[in-house]
Amino acid sequence: MDKKVAIVTGGNSGLGFATAKKFCDNGIKTYIIGRTKDRTEEACEQIGENAVPVIFDLTHLKEIPRMVEDIFKKEGHIDILVNNAGINMKKDFTEVTDAEFEQVIHTNLFSVFAISREVVKKMKETGGGSIINISSMAAQYGLPRVIAYSSSKTAIEGMTRAMAVELAQYGIRINCIAPGFIKTKMTAKALDSDPERKNKVFSRTPMGKMGLPEDIGDAAYFFALDEAKFVTGTVLPVDGGNSIGF
Repeated sequence: MDKKVAIVTGGNSGLGFATAKKFCDNGIKTYIIGRTKDRTEEACEQIGENAVPVIFDLTHLKEIPRMVEDIFKKEGHIDILVNNAGINMKKDFTEVTDAEFEQVIHTNLFSVFAISREVVKKMKETGGGSIINISSMAAQYGLPRVIAYSSSKTAIEGMTRAMAVELAQYGIRINCIAPGFIKTKMTAKALDSDPERKNKVFSRTPMGKMGLPEDIGDAAYFFALDEAKFVTGTVLPVDGGNSIGF
C-alpha cells in the first residue's frame, strides 16, 4: 500500500469538496464521485494531483458494485469512504408526494447503503477501513418542511450505529458527522431569504456564527486517521453548539 485511498461522494462542491481537499492535501488519493462531468473535473483540477474524478449517478444502485470494483482493481484497496452526497426538499408536510419522498430517501439512504455495502466487501478483504457518514441537524431535532430529508438523515445515524457494531470485528470503523449550519452558497441563499429562520439559527448557536466547510473536512479527516482507531459508532455534531443551544 503506497498511500491511503478514499472515496468521497458529492465531493465536487460544499462540504464534500472541503473534505476531499483536506484528504488530498494530506496525501490521500481521493476519488471524487459526482454526477456533473464539468463540475467534478473542475473540482479535481482545483484540488490537485491526488484527486480523481468519477462521473457517476449514485441513484443508479445496480451500477454501484461495478463502480466500486473499478476503483478497487486500480488501487488494490479502499481505506476510506465518505458518504456526503445528498439532496434536500423544502415543502409542507401535506404537500409532499410519495414520489418526492421516495426520491429523497433513494438518494440519501438507499445509495449510502449500497455503496457502503460494496466498499465494506473490499475493506474486509484488505483488513479494515473507515466509513464516515454525513448526517444533519435535521436528525438532532425537529425541523419543519423537510420531512423526507429529516427521515433520511435520522436513518443514517441509526445505520451508522448498526454498521459499527456488526463490522468492528473486521477492523472497519463507522462514524457520523452531523453538520450544523455551515457557510455555503446554498445555506446563505436559504437563510437570507428567510430572516426569521436565520435569527433562530444564530440565537440557538452558542458560538453565534456559522461554521465553515473546512470544519467538516477536519472532522472527517480525524475519523479517517489511525489516531481515531478506537472510535466507532459515534455521531459528532460539528455545529458551534447548535444542537445543545437554548
